Amino acid sequence: MLSKNIKTLFILLATLTTLVLSGCATGPKVRSDFAADTNFAGYKTFAFMQTPATDNAEYSTLITQHFKNAITMEMVALGYEYSEANPDLLINFASHIENRSEVRSMPSAELSYRHYYQNSRFYASVPIFRNRVDTVHYKHSSVNIDVVDAQRKQLIWAGISEGTLNNSDLENPKNSIGHIVNLIFQKYPTRLPAPSK
Repeated sequence: MLSKNIKTLFILLATLTTLVLSGCATGPKVRSDFAADTNFAGYKTFAFMQTPATDNAEYSTLITQHFKNAITMEMVALGYEYSEANPDLLINFASHIENRSEVRSMPSAELSYRHYYQNSRFYASVPIFRNRVDTVHYKHSSVNIDVVDAQRKQLIWAGISEGTLNNSDLENPKNSIGHIVNLIFQKYPTRLPAPSK
């Protein structure tokens, strides 16, 4: 009976540890800032800066095109019109990926069999608690989107996203960029709140 109760306790602790660790896995952190004295309703058209930070010195990269497509979708959804001739707004963007390492200490439990003597000899499993130390290697990504008043040459809004890239993000950059851009533009000042259900 004692052995069965200890095994049950061990399973519960292992499940709790898994839930806690999965709860720590969150999406990217998104923040934004804007010029408080700006009348965003006064802007109608937009275009992109001539050479965004994601471009190569000699040609436009696929990453740049993915960003332009995703940002255009968001701006059009907000009611803006794309116009290279004389845009009210100019948009710049940058993306940076770096390799990082982090040492993490996580509690773990292991079953260890011990001898117990009481009238007769038998074995029982007992949980032993330890801290497991692991070094985790990952890719950290940051994305910046700047919206500039083209006439005044003044930044009026900036959106930033920071987070960890997983294998799916790296294998599907177009979808990942579209997702991140959408999250950033959720912070845009004229974005209407989602209707309540």
